[in-house]
Parts: sequence; structure tokens; C-alpha cells
Amino acid sequence: MHELVGALRSYAWGSRTALAQLCGRPVPSAHPEAELWFGAHPADPAHVRVDGGATRSLLDLVAGDPDRELGAAAPEFGGKLPFLLKILAAEEPLSLQAHPSAAQARHGFEQENRAGVPVESPMRNYRDDNHKPELVVALDRFEALAGFRDPLRTVELLRALDVPQLNSYADLLAAQPDSAGLRTLFTTWITLPQNVLATLLPGVLDGCVRYLSAKGDRLFTAEARTTLELAEAYPGDAGVLAALLLNRLTLEPGQGLFLDAGNLHAYLRGLGVEIMANSDNVLRGGLTPKHVDVPELLRVLDFEPIDLPVILPEPAGDGSVRYRTPAPEFALHRFDLTAGSAQVPLHDGPGIVLVTSGTVRLLHDGATLVLERGAAAWISAADSDIRAQAVDGPAQFFCACVGGSH
Repeated sequence: MHELVGALRSYAWGSRTALAQLCGRPVPSAHPEAELWFGAHPADPAHVRVDGGATRSLLDLVAGDPDRELGAAAPEFGGKLPFLLKILAAEEPLSLQAHPSAAQARHGFEQENRAGVPVESPMRNYRDDNHKPELVVALDRFEALAGFRDPLRTVELLRALDVPQLNSYADLLAAQPDSAGLRTLFTTWITLPQNVLATLLPGVLDGCVRYLSAKGDRLFTAEARTTLELAEAYPGDAGVLAALLLNRLTLEPGQGLFLDAGNLHAYLRGLGVEIMANSDNVLRGGLTPKHVDVPELLRVLDFEPIDLPVILPEPAGDGSVRYRTPAPEFALHRFDLTAGSAQVPLHDGPGIVLVTSGTVRLLHDGATLVLERGAAAWISAADSDIRAQAVDGPAQFFCACVGGSH
């Protein structure tokens, strides 16, 4: 077991306080801090602290001896760590996006390679050949848009805004309240000519203001407010209209959300632990200054309406709770330790321990590693019988490992 130093990613939508506070650094940070990566993705691998205080890339460590570091997972996942663990801190909305399936990722990656698009190019869609199912678990109140809402419910929302320019679109969806109708409406909105969008979008925003100002119970208050917030952050962006078609979700601390390939989504705000297959493939459709590729996004989107369930942790029988997903690449457990509690056994590696509150002591074969809040550790497959205990008060940590039997 070794301390793992995460790779800090700065994006405009990140927070100047959340990650700095979590990691015990001065607040505010110099730049918005969006993500802290704990993994072995080539774009930004974490580093393992080895003897003498030096560090070594986790990517290089695994590649140097995959059998030792990954054990039985090495042949199954081609000698690569199959998951990427992150802390995500969103102060502003992320882009409207979806992730490809494994087959789509392989095809897109090979196609862009043949076209000679550099992997580091900002115009690149596919930075690797892997899919990206992902799970986010809220550390504080976490807001998101995810998955296409039931079409009839969306018709109800559009009519409630009482915007004459929306009537034809509401009629279109009411006449075909299924995935085909959603595809037609989404495609129409996301490709609107700028002169049409410049007329339609202000009318929709005025409708949201009127809706929120009216007295009485409002069924779509969160949706109307989110539309106004997105328009303020990304004025004139067609993604503001497209967001009207998505489920509006709120995760309370400890609740999770799983997104499979093709699910359109946009995280809005909040701090969370995120785990995914080891990929950085993102297809964007709006709400971002980054590269947008609407045709490619349309190719991978799943327009089937879905009511995404909030994932609640379930007891795992080892002192932890588990967030169950169908992804074979990863499993995520959470341990909540009380002051003075007994040592708890951890799963055998490969795995990553990430402390989100308090201080945790890891013990292995006479060695001790103390992790403060925001710190992490790499557990190789060669490390067995590792135990954890809280230090000087309650503590919480997450343990990420390969899926399957865990």
C-alpha cells in the first residue's frame, strides 16, 4: 500500500473552495478546481509515493508489472487498471454530454486515428477506445440533469410555460410521445438556425420568469429555475432548450446516480465521488466553450425515455455499504467509521482508498499509512489483509475496486 497523489484538473466550471477545503489547502484556490483524478489514465495519471518520498506514475507502475499490481484483473482488462476514480467539484453547470458504448468508442477512436487527429487535440472526440459507464455519489447536495424525461411529462412542462412559440414543438411531441418523438424534437432544437434560436430562446426564458412569479403550487419550479441559470451561464446556446427534455435530479449526501452509454446528462453543481471505466471519451452537444460535435452526439445518444433511479447504498456485510451497478470495471464501497471503532478489513487489491472525512489509518504487515481528508492510497493485488481504523474521531472513506464479486 502506498499513498496516491491525485492529478488536479482545472476547468472553468470548477470550484475555488470545495476541493481546497477537502484537501486542507488555502481557500480560495488560485484557479477553479474541477476534478481530482485518482487513476492510471494516460491523459493525467495519479502518482504513487514510493520509498524516500519520490513519486512514480501509477500508469507506469501498473504497466511495469501488471500481474503484481492487478492480479487476476490483469488478463481480463489487458494489463490496465479498468477504472478511474475522481472527486468532482462543480460550481457551474458542466456541458450537455453523453458517453459512447464500447463498440462506438473503438470505432470513433480508430476513425480519428486514421484521420490523423492528434489525441491531445481539442477537436478530438475519442481520446481512447473505451466506453465510460459512470457512477457519481454525492458528498453534499448534488444537482443534475440526466436521461430523457417521459415525453408526456415534457409536453406538460412546455404547455405550463405558456409560450406561444413552443406550441408547435409541444404538439409534435404530444403526437409522438416516444423515443422517435424525442429524437425529432431534440435534433430540431439542437440544430436550430441562430436567427430562429435568437427569437425562440428569449420567449422561453420570459415564460420561465412568468411561471416562477405566479402564485400557487408549481410542479416545474426546479426545471424553470435551471433553464434560467443555464441561459445566464451560456447565453444563446441551443443546449438550454435541449435541457428542457431531461430529468431534473437532486442527490442528497450519500445518494448515487449511475449513467450508462448514451445517457444524455449535465451535472449542475455539487461535490461528489465519481468512478467510471478508465476512459475520457465525451461527446458534447452544448453548454460549453469546448468542442461540440452534434452529429457524433446524435449517433451515440439513447433517446429512450428513462426515470433514472437514485442509487442507495446497500449493506455489504463487511462493515461497508456498496453502490451496486452493472459495470464490470468497477465497484464502489463506502466505510463510515466511528471514533474508537475496531479495525475493518479491506478488499484485496487492486483498489484505491479515498478519505472524504476525518483521518484513517491503514495497517498492513506491520506497516502503517495515515491518510488525512482528501488523501488516497493505492492497494496493489500483492497487498493482502489490509485493515483500516479511524484516528481521533469519526471518519469516512471510499474504496474503489474491480467489479464482479466485490
